[in-house]
This record gives sequence, C-alpha cells and structure tokens, in this order.
Amino acid sequence: MAIVIVFHGELKALVSVPLTDNGLAVQVYREASVKDVVEALGVPHTEIGRIEANGLEVSFGYLADPKDRIDVYPISAPADFSRPSILRPEPLNDTRFLADVNVGRLAILLRMVGMDTAYKNIHSDAELAEIANTQRRILLTKDKRLLKRSKIIFGHLVREITPKRQLIEIVRLFDLAGRLSPFTRCLVCNCVLRPVEKEKIIHRLQPLTKRYYNTFYICPCCDKIYWPGSHKTNMEDMLKSICLLNG
Repeated sequence: MAIVIVFHGELKALVSVPLTDNGLAVQVYREASVKDVVEALGVPHTEIGRIEANGLEVSFGYLADPKDRIDVYPISAPADFSRPSILRPEPLNDTRFLADVNVGRLAILLRMVGMDTAYKNIHSDAELAEIANTQRRILLTKDKRLLKRSKIIFGHLVREITPKRQLIEIVRLFDLAGRLSPFTRCLVCNCVLRPVEKEKIIHRLQPLTKRYYNTFYICPCCDKIYWPGSHKTNMEDMLKSICLLNG
C-alpha cells in the first residue's frame, strides 16, 4: 500500500530521500507504526511535535491505512515538555538536560548558565538512552541515529556548530532566558555550588587569590572552589554578547 507523507518546516532538511512539493509516496508492505516509517526516512521522533493523519492528530503508534495523508510537523519554540501531548503523554516535571560527547562544550555552557546538565564523555549510546529514560532528561546530540532509540522520549538534534551558537539555540528553543541562574553550578560535575567562608579554604588558595578575593563558593560533590575572578568576567562578557546576536 502507499501512503503520502508531508514533512513541514525544518524537518524537510532531515529527510534522507528527495522531497517533492506534494509529499512522499511511501510504499508500506507490512503493519508499521508511523514512527517507524518516518524514522526510516531519516527523521528522529524526538524532532516531531505533531503528526496528523488525514487532518486528525495521532500518536507515534498509529498504523497507516492505504491512501492516508500523513502530515509531520516539527517541534517549534518555545518547546514545552511540561505539558502532556498525544506524542508525549507523560510530561517532564523539570527541564534537565543530558549531553553526549558531540556537544560536550555545550554541556559546560549550560552548566555555566545554571541549567542541570548531565555529561560524561565515556557513555555509550545505549547508556545515554537509559540515562535519558530513567532520569527523564532531554538528550542533546548531533547524532540522528542516537535519537531514534525507542527509550529516548525527549531529545533535540543540535543544529548549530559552535558551542556559543548551540547555547543560543537551546535557550531559544526551550525559552530558558527567564530561568537561567549563571554561575550557580559546578562546571566539572554539575552540582549546585554553596558559599564557603574564606577562612575554611584559605590554605588551598594561591597568594594573589588570598589577597584580592573574599567571596568563594565550593562544590559539595567534587570540592572544587570558585571565586569571581577574571574567568567569571570573561564568561559574563560571553553571555552579554549572546544577547546582541541576531538570527
């Protein structure tokens, strides 16, 4: 049987076969869910915001009938995974991320702006899928095949190349601007920092740091110490520059 699938918006760029203005006529020779059919054409399910069959919204498990017209729409900003939908009936309570090795520097920037972002460069694809599922995190990656794993419910295929542009992409997509808390998380292990008295860590400080700084924070997980030095000024300048970028 043949069904017609029409991809909308930026999903068109993800399709692995040539597109026509009238959609793709796809031959289906067995009972297959619309999720399986769409992913076979190159589009991960995590990038899909809505699917319609003949004008009616359907789930990923919908089995297409002959002569169906299937419209597939992208997730558009602001993406809100806190509300249930037909495709994702169990919403997220919090916006928390998981990054793979392809976007490791993005993970550090997300921690820098205060977003809970799990990241280790040693995880396999299977481990990443399991973590995303059990910890209910949004997986960020540039790997389309990874996002097709069935265990991954929430994810995003990062389009931008540079880490700073990737940060802008994520902040805009998930409407995070009003929820950022810069410099509140450890860049190494993601834990929330806590204030620490200078006297308690003074033996660990370099002479110039002892002399010029009085405000300190410590990571309760890895014991790393932070203070508002030139590195923080550089990061602040970077965040200010993001606000001035267009497009």
